[in-house]
Amino acid sequence: MDIQTLSHTIQLVHAQIQQRVPGAVNQGLTLRNWLVGYYIIEYEQNGDDRASYGSSLLKALAKTLNAKGFTAPELSRYRQFYQAYPLILGTVSQEFVGSISYLEERSK
Repeated sequence: MDIQTLSHTIQLVHAQIQQRVPGAVNQGLTLRNWLVGYYIIEYEQNGDDRASYGSSLLKALAKTLNAKGFTAPELSRYRQFYQAYPLILGTVSQEFVGSISYLEERSK
């Protein structure tokens, strides 16, 4: 292999990986949004202090999270996303299924 072949090979690898990045980011954000919606719904249905929060849950949660992308309106959209697509769980990676199982056990 000469320097030109090495350079060409690195450029190809870089281009191929770079093309996949947006898809990977989109998948990650989709999964995150669905899981956040799932956790909110589970909390609303099973949380011990859900009655004390009532309709202000998302505002209180957004304030507690204090992070970009976690405003009350965004949290509401994540909840709606989960409600619209509850069966995504079948495609969720096993890593996240474990955290869902943990949450379900804690809510019992």
